Amino acid sequence: MPASVTFSQQQLVSDPEIYEKDHFRKVCDKAEFDDNYVTRLDINNDGLVDAVVNEGALTCDGKHGPDCDADGCPYNFYVQVKEGGYLMIATAKIYGYDFIQRFGNKVFVLKMPPHFCDRTDGPQCEMTVRVRGVMFV
Repeated sequence: MPASVTFSQQQLVSDPEIYEKDHFRKVCDKAEFDDNYVTRLDINNDGLVDAVVNEGALTCDGKHGPDCDADGCPYNFYVQVKEGGYLMIATAKIYGYDFIQRFGNKVFVLKMPPHFCDRTDGPQCEMTVRVRGVMFV
């Protein structure tokens, strides 16, 4: 994985949307969230609905995407667990992603700056990852 993707295990949260919005409501005097702030889909094919949070869809004190830069915006990936709640399994600073069917599996195609593919310029870098259980592979 490139340096932009960090794996971390957090405590279980009851709902990532509420958890993240509450965080930014404390950090910002005024926090606003676009409709695409949270996407809910089954990312690990276990039948439970997971969540992807796009911090680029946040406006904090009038600044849209305050933590976005030339490397992209932070995205947080949450997996719902059978025991109840969600576990954040990864954070990535990316331009965006596609969630597509490839060879019978649903996979993420993460879109990143070219330097993550050892290039200095040119088209964006794309990395394909699959979520198995609570791991990106």
